[in-house]
Amino acid sequence: MIDYSLKTLGAMLASQQLSSRELCQTWLARIAELNPRINAFITVDADKTLAEADCADQMRDAGQAGPLTGVPVAHKDIFCTEGWLTSCGSKMLHNFIAPYDAHVIQRFKAAGMPSLGKTNMDEFAMGSSNETSYFGAVKNPWNPDYVPGGSSGGAAACVAARMAPAATGTDTGGSIRQPAALCGITGLKPTYGLVSRFGMIAFASSLDQAGPMAKSAEDCALLLNVMTGFDPNDSTSLEREKEDYSRDLEQPLAGLRIGLPREFFAEGLNTEVAAAVETAIAELTKLGATPVEVSLANSKLAIPVYYVLAPAEASSNLSRFDGVRYGYRAPEYTDLNDMYSKTRAQGFGDEVKRRILIGAYVLSHGYYDAYYLQAQKIRRLIANDFTEAFKSCDVILGPTAPGTAFKLGEKADDPVSMYLNDLYTIPANLAGLPGMSLPCGFDGKGLPIGLQLVGNYFAEAKMLNVAHQYQRATDWHSRAPEGI
Repeated sequence: MIDYSLKTLGAMLASQQLSSRELCQTWLARIAELNPRINAFITVDADKTLAEADCADQMRDAGQAGPLTGVPVAHKDIFCTEGWLTSCGSKMLHNFIAPYDAHVIQRFKAAGMPSLGKTNMDEFAMGSSNETSYFGAVKNPWNPDYVPGGSSGGAAACVAARMAPAATGTDTGGSIRQPAALCGITGLKPTYGLVSRFGMIAFASSLDQAGPMAKSAEDCALLLNVMTGFDPNDSTSLEREKEDYSRDLEQPLAGLRIGLPREFFAEGLNTEVAAAVETAIAELTKLGATPVEVSLANSKLAIPVYYVLAPAEASSNLSRFDGVRYGYRAPEYTDLNDMYSKTRAQGFGDEVKRRILIGAYVLSHGYYDAYYLQAQKIRRLIANDFTEAFKSCDVILGPTAPGTAFKLGEKADDPVSMYLNDLYTIPANLAGLPGMSLPCGFDGKGLPIGLQLVGNYFAEAKMLNVAHQYQRATDWHSRAPEGI
C-alpha cells in the first residue's frame, strides 16, 4: 500500500476496499516508527488526523467525494493550519498555534484530504540542507548521514521514506525541486501566482510559491488540481480558468523540442550527475523528443541577484516577529527596545540573522541603487533569456542540482558553498516560471540524482506530460531506500 499511487489509493477508497481512517492509521504507524531517525515531522496529532479521516469517509458516504477524498497528505510547517502548531522551523514561532487555515490548507480540506502532520523545514525556509531548523536536522532516507536538501527537506524525506503518500512544499529559490532531487522524488514549483500565498509564512514575497511533492508526475498533477485556484486574499493570486493538469499525461512526445541550456552543462557540474542527465536526454529522444541547444546567458548571475533580492524582502517580512503580538518573547528585558533586540537575537537562528542583515544593508540609503535596483534589472534580463529560449523549444531541461546530497555538517561553515546548490533552480523563481524535478538515476554512493524541467508560463500540463512519459519508460521514481 505504501508504494501505491494517489490514483490507486483514491480508487481503493472509492470502491470501499478500505476507509480513510484505515489508510491514515497505516501512515501514522509508519511515522511513529520512522520519524525518530528521519526527523521529517515537527508535529503529529493522530486524533486530529483520524477525525479528518472520519469526515472524509462521511463525505464519501454522502456522495460528495472527489478523486482524492480520504487520501492523506503531509504539510510543510510554513502553512498556517488552524489549531496546529505552525512553527516555520523557528524558535520564534515554537509556540504559535495558527488561528486560521492558509488557502492551500483550505483547498485540501475542501477536497477531503486529511493532514498527517506538519513537516520539518529550514528556519523560515532559509537554507538548502534542512540543517537550520530549530527542531534539528532532517536526515536523508537514502543515507541518514546525508542532508535531504532544503528548505522542504522534511516534506521530501517523508515522501521518500514512505511516511506519507504526498506532501506540500514551498519554493523560493529551489526549495521544492532541490530536496526532491536529493531524496529521489518528484516535486513541482508552479507558475508564480498559480497557488495562493495567503497563510503561507512569507520569506520573499515576489519569489515564494507553493507546490506538490510526491513519488510521480501523475501524483503531482492530481495534487496540483487540488492546490490551484484564485484567492481574493492574495493580491498576487491569478484569476484564470481552472485546469485539469492531468489532461495531457498520456500524450506522446513526438515533436517535442527540449531546450538544453549550454550554461547548465558547464564547469561545476558533477560528472555522475551530468552522465545521468545525458542518459535521460537519450531516453526522451527515444520517446520522440528533439534536443535543441539554447542559451540562458544571464543565468550565471542568478545567485548574486537572488541573494540581494530575497534577503531584502526577508528583512521586511520578518520585521513583524518582534515579541509583541505572538510567538517567542525574551524572558528578561528592561524596556521595549531591549525586548525587541533580545527577542530577535534569541528567537532567530544564524542563517536568518545573516539574511536579515544582508537585506537591511542592500535596502539602506546609499546602497539601494547600487545593489537592489541593479539586481531587479538583471532579474528582468534573466526572464528575457527564458522568453527568447522558448521561441525555439517547448521545455527546458537540465540538472536540478550540481551534485547529489552532501554530508550533514559538511557545508555548515561555508554558506556560499551552500548557496551554490541552488545554481540551476533559482533562475526559474526570478522569472516566475514553473519548474519541476524528477529522479533520473543514482550516484556511486547510492544517492539520488534529479532531472529538472522548466516550462513557459502556465505550461505545467506540458511539463507533467514530459515527466510522466519519462517515468513510464524508467523506474527511478518507483525506487525506495533500503530498509524503509
